[in-house]
Amino acid sequence: MISADVVVVGGGPAGSTCAWRLRAAGFDVVVLDRAVFPRDKVCAGWITPAVVDALGLDLDEYAQGRVLQPITRFRTGIIGGPTVDTAYGRPVSYGILRCEFDSYLLRRSGARVPPGMGVDRIERVDGEWTLDGKVRAPLLVGAGGHFCPVARDLGARRERTALVVAQEIELPLRPDQAAAVRVRADTPELYFCRDLKGYGWCFRKGDHLNVGLGRLDRQGLAGHVAAFRDRLIAEGRVPADLPARWKGHAYLLYEARRPRLVDDGVLLVGDAAGLAYSASGEGIRPAVESGLLAADTIRAAGGRYLRADLDPYRVEIERRLGRGATAPRLPMPPGLVAAAGRALFRSRRFARRVVLDRWFLHASA
Repeated sequence: MISADVVVVGGGPAGSTCAWRLRAAGFDVVVLDRAVFPRDKVCAGWITPAVVDALGLDLDEYAQGRVLQPITRFRTGIIGGPTVDTAYGRPVSYGILRCEFDSYLLRRSGARVPPGMGVDRIERVDGEWTLDGKVRAPLLVGAGGHFCPVARDLGARRERTALVVAQEIELPLRPDQAAAVRVRADTPELYFCRDLKGYGWCFRKGDHLNVGLGRLDRQGLAGHVAAFRDRLIAEGRVPADLPARWKGHAYLLYEARRPRLVDDGVLLVGDAAGLAYSASGEGIRPAVESGLLAADTIRAAGGRYLRADLDPYRVEIERRLGRGATAPRLPMPPGLVAAAGRALFRSRRFARRVVLDRWFLHASA
């Protein structure tokens, strides 16, 4: 039996960041993940300067042998419509490969990581958690993403409405593909669906290309993805031989009715807690920040891990992100709302101040 002060289930950015902060405070931390790192993790994958600062990343050191693509511009628009180019003149984000980024953060955390150990059975006896009869600790952190077993035990129901479903692909570009692709490495391209229920993207990170599309409406996702791929190929923005089969994933937006964030001896962080930003679906920054907040709450609890002792974490999450209840919809026909939205996307001011600064870069967060 492995014993520790804290067991973190999930080795992604939320779990590894929480483990890193706890290890720095002297806690013995075990991180469990079914995957063996470095793992294959398809993700548009960019980090803002706020994430860099929160993690204390040395960008020069990180870039040694890893992809770190400065982003200084964006192209935005409606699929099939006119586009707007927005230039910042400085790096406002950095593209990363999640297989490299996640592995780096987990290794840096200093936690013990038994290789390839998933979690199927969670039990709590006499104030301690036991996982699959192999690992035990008084405190458990659920960081296993959308299907986290810890979130499941806290009552997560994954059929809720504020759920994004997405398909995407990430591939290394051959020299002939790299020469033909029209997507600039410093300029991610974001194309919103005409009904504004989702968006597609093209992002070139060094010699890799990531393309995907996500929607709130699960119906017909494959058709939207196929049409988006065909249009990008026809416009010469991606390779003509871009594979048709893409990987799928899902995650909750913050507006969903999430599982409880804390209970006796347990906290949820990142996608396990349903903390993805609503407009963009971006999850790395809330994952990192929730991991740090959880660790700070654990440190402040002083070994007392009842729900009341851990509740300051929930309070702080809600202070930063709101309570998460879905906002009431305006009594307007959906078609009219979509038409008005499509008109706004032609505005350079709207593209920069709202779509980019507010929704994707969270410049004021």
